[in-house]
Formats: sequence, C-alpha cells, structure tokens
Amino acid sequence: MSFDQSANKNKFTIIKDDSTDGHGGYGYGSISLENMSSVIVDPNENKAYVDMAAMHARSDIERRVKYLSDKSEVPNGKLYWIVWVNVERNEKGTYFAGVAGSELLVDRPNKRAYKSMPQHVKHMEQSLKGKIVVDHMDDKSKQLLKDFLEDFDRDMWENSTEELKTALSV
Repeated sequence: MSFDQSANKNKFTIIKDDSTDGHGGYGYGSISLENMSSVIVDPNENKAYVDMAAMHARSDIERRVKYLSDKSEVPNGKLYWIVWVNVERNEKGTYFAGVAGSELLVDRPNKRAYKSMPQHVKHMEQSLKGKIVVDHMDDKSKQLLKDFLEDFDRDMWENSTEELKTALSV
C-alpha cells in the first residue's frame, strides 16, 4: 500500500507476489516492502512528506553529498529523519503498524552528510515487524510526523495502536 494518493504515481514494489509461493527460485525467502513507505521529516522547514526514492537512498536530501561515518565530521549538518512507515490491515481496516525514524545530517554547502546505514537497515526491519521506534527523535520532528500521519489518512491514524499515538505525543 503506497502513501501516494495521486493516481498511483509513486507506488513502489520490490516483490509484488508472495515470495514463498513454492517455486523456491529467485527471491525465495525474500521480504516484501510493498506496504512500506519512507516519510521525510524536515524540522528545518517544518514539513513531512513521502519520498519513495529514500527506499533506495536516492531521496533529494540524500543525493549529491559525500557520506561520512563520523557524526562529528558534519558539525553544520541540518537534521532530517527518514521514517520507515509500514501499513497493515486488521479487523478495523488499514493502520500504521510499524514506524521507525532514522537520523540524517546533511551539510549541503560543504556536500557532506552523516547517516548510519546499519541503523537505517535496522529501523526498516523494525518497522516491517510492527515496532514503534521514535523515542530518539526530537519533539518537533515527532509532532511533524504525527500531524502528517493524521492528515494523510485520519481513519488509518484512528485504527493505529495506542503505542504509536503515545510515542508521537509531545
């Protein structure tokens, strides 16, 4: 399920069909990211938006910078969050099941950035497993994310767990 509401423009699917359908060939045992979307939270510009290119580390904020593994090497970096949002369905309907935010610091003028790839992968996995991992996010960013999810689809927000609602309350 994609977050894009405009005529299926930005749907993203790695493996559309069940990878365990018995054929045992290419893709067997793989996971589907069909129900995952990447939301960019930009506390600098007070906005949050879907950017499916982040699924492949190709979002606008991630491009044209050199990544460094030491956060201290990007002292003037602007903070962004790539939030991995997984959607599931229960008896009430669809809901935001897994939500995990990964930090990104970008110093555009110096073309430097910091992100921990292991952290991003771990957060994607946690989101797929229905975990809520936002306690390390700043309050402003959590509020932006909450407002975005509520505005995106009020019913999905209402169907979501109290854990998510509490975690994003500031």
